[in-house]
Amino acid sequence: MARQLLNQGDKNFLVYAGTGTDLIFNHGLELPGFASFPLLEQPDTRAILAGQMQALVDLAREMNVGCILDAPTWMANADRAAPLGYDPEQLVEVNKDAVSLVEDVRRAAVREDVLVSASIGPRFDPYADIPQVSVEDAHQYHAAQMHSLKDTTVDLVTAYTFNRPNEATGCILAARDAGLPIIMSLVVETDGCLAGGTKLVDAIDQIDGESDTAAMFFMVNCAHPTHFAGALGNHPRLRGMVANASSCSHAELDEADELDEGDPVELGKQIAKIARSNPSVQVFGGCCGTDMRHLKLIASGLA
Repeated sequence: MARQLLNQGDKNFLVYAGTGTDLIFNHGLELPGFASFPLLEQPDTRAILAGQMQALVDLAREMNVGCILDAPTWMANADRAAPLGYDPEQLVEVNKDAVSLVEDVRRAAVREDVLVSASIGPRFDPYADIPQVSVEDAHQYHAAQMHSLKDTTVDLVTAYTFNRPNEATGCILAARDAGLPIIMSLVVETDGCLAGGTKLVDAIDQIDGESDTAAMFFMVNCAHPTHFAGALGNHPRLRGMVANASSCSHAELDEADELDEGDPVELGKQIAKIARSNPSVQVFGGCCGTDMRHLKLIASGLA
């Protein structure tokens, strides 16, 4: 169903990847390692996670667009969950439980244009100085999380903030092997390039070539429109923009003690302008620092 709905190309979809900053700054919650999945364990914080997705469903209904609900599994992989005390067996149940939470929201919506996705994160902090990972190592590594998701009700998986082509390729191959449709979302620096200096469109071509175009399509996320506006190049395989509210660099945001929500009105105008130059884009959303105000203004600008 995900491929059919998203490949029709005549409907826009909203996503909300800014849940982490919302949880920290607006709900006053602690997210060790920026992991939100531990919040599944308590009824009150579990309800907050469900509420974030319900707000997205409500906005999508109001704006007459579809939406993709991401389960809070971005950090639910072996290396990033281990310091939090989760072993591989526990992570299998965490991934399944996270999907079930979002599935409950989708089921209550009773709409065909509400899709359930599991958020997939990179093996290491994407903004840290980390060693290069081979395609095969990434393939094997991400296979564990994909395996835990393949028998759930997810329509697809969405890999967010990948900035190394080898790992992105391996992750796509792992999803393909598990029979899971995947959207690959890359993150760029303020110059519109990936961390290693590769141009966004070149990275897409490289990853596509090494994965036999197994991804459904590509997106860019966790960057401000001023960072990626000139990098999209109307690439036909780039079909999503999930923007930060702030124009600060990743290093500056990591050190911030207060939420930088940017200018929601201006953000909506910037996304609409980029969309006019990149008509293939149909998935829009907010990443760090955004909330439903930003998403509503983005949807309004597009309309």
